[in-house]
Amino acid sequence: MTLWLLRRTALFACSLLAASLLVFLLLRLLPGDVAATIAGTDATPERLAAIRAELGLDRSVLAQYWSWLTGVLRGDFGTSQLNGASVSAELGNKLTVTAPLVLGGAVVAVLVAVPLGVLAAVRNRTAAGTVISAVSQVGIAVPALWLGLVLVLVFSVQLGLLPAQGFPVDGWSSPGTAVQSLVLPWVALGLTEGAVLLRFVRSSVLGVLTSEFLRAARAKGLTRGQALRAHGFRNAALPVVSVLGVQLATLVVGAVVVERVFTLPGVGSMLVADVGNRDLVKVQGEVFLVVAVVLLISLLVDLAHRVIDPRLREVAR
Repeated sequence: MTLWLLRRTALFACSLLAASLLVFLLLRLLPGDVAATIAGTDATPERLAAIRAELGLDRSVLAQYWSWLTGVLRGDFGTSQLNGASVSAELGNKLTVTAPLVLGGAVVAVLVAVPLGVLAAVRNRTAAGTVISAVSQVGIAVPALWLGLVLVLVFSVQLGLLPAQGFPVDGWSSPGTAVQSLVLPWVALGLTEGAVLLRFVRSSVLGVLTSEFLRAARAKGLTRGQALRAHGFRNAALPVVSVLGVQLATLVVGAVVVERVFTLPGVGSMLVADVGNRDLVKVQGEVFLVVAVVLLISLLVDLAHRVIDPRLREVAR
């Protein structure tokens, strides 16, 4: 297990390095010139050259990449090319919105998908199981953007129960207000992703219910519920954990859309604005952070598999 963890960590580090290079190079292919954006339309060639030199854009691509990478390793994502602000500080500030949004959406998805998915499997071919499956199928087809707008219309405009947009200026200094502003985004993210997860939970539990080892457990005198709790859930959890990892990565990307719908000042809104301004230093820091989170989720999913299934721990040795 220790050797596997070392190998997997080394692979994670190599993947991060490759992702950083890819992100850096691809962003250099974007059209436009940040120096021209700063200088304005009437800038002279001398002025543009001076701005490029000040921003370090006159150096080779390899030199620019090495300078940025060594800064990232120290926790410094550089400074904005437009306003000179620290990218690390801005990302830290925006993460106080995006991280709770993604984690809260994941919690809602799990709370919806796991009990309903198990119920749909146990009550398969009954009215309850059919209704749950049909509703989940509809939920898969509903985009978070549309669901977010419907939630705003119902709970904010018509009922006035929750705020439609925005986040407290003082952030989590007002926790009650902050939570209220995230309730609808949590539901919008959680229900759309939970519908997908529910289908996998149902399929996984159905596979366990028809398995030979569960029949053997029932032959020993256990009821179906006892056999499922004692032997079934652990086996059903393996594919569900894999899908949950993918769903968490999807939640990170989906947060970009939800933040725009609810006007939340998170990383997604920051990324959209910086792409429009062609602030490459900020954009590459934001994209690299998202990629790093997705790779970390993959690492944690692999680790969870080995914790759940003892057979994988034996293979890892």
